Amino acid sequence: MRLRGIGQWAVGVGLLFPVALGAQAPAAPAEQLPAVTLPAELDRVLRDYERLWRAGDAAGLAAIFTADGFVPSRSGWRRGSAAISDQYANASGDLRLRAHDYAVSDSVGYIVGAYRYGDGPGGGKFVLALRRGAGGRWLIAADLDQSNRQ
Repeated sequence: MRLRGIGQWAVGVGLLFPVALGAQAPAAPAEQLPAVTLPAELDRVLRDYERLWRAGDAAGLAAIFTADGFVPSRSGWRRGSAAISDQYANASGDLRLRAHDYAVSDSVGYIVGAYRYGDGPGGGKFVLALRRGAGGRWLIAADLDQSNRQ
C-alpha cells in the first residue's frame, strides 16, 4: 500500500516520534532549554523563515512550504500555497527562531524549537514537520506553533 500526501507524511513523522510511556521529566520552559546547532540545510529553513517574516513577504513564506503545506489559523488549518500566503499576508516583525531538537530520515524530518520577537519576553514554541523537496531542499510540510501565554 502506498500512502500519499498527509498520510505518507504522518506515517513518516510517526516513525520519528516514538511514543514514550511511563514517567516523563518535568517540562522546562522553552526559554530554558538549550539550543542545538542544526545542520546547514535545516538551519537554512529557520533563517529563511525569519528573513521572509521580517520582510513581510507572504509569497516568499509560502514558497518555503510544500505546495500542500499546512499552517494553523484561528479557525483550523490552512492548506496550500495560496492559503499560506493569505494567512501570512500581514505577518512581519523581528521573528527569532531557535532549535531545541531535530531529526531527519530519508525524506521527512522535524525541528522542535522556540520563537520570540526581538529581545522581548513571551514568544512560544513550534514544531516544523519537514519534507525533502525537489533537488533535496528541505521544505516545511506543516508548521504548528503555540504562544507561551497562559
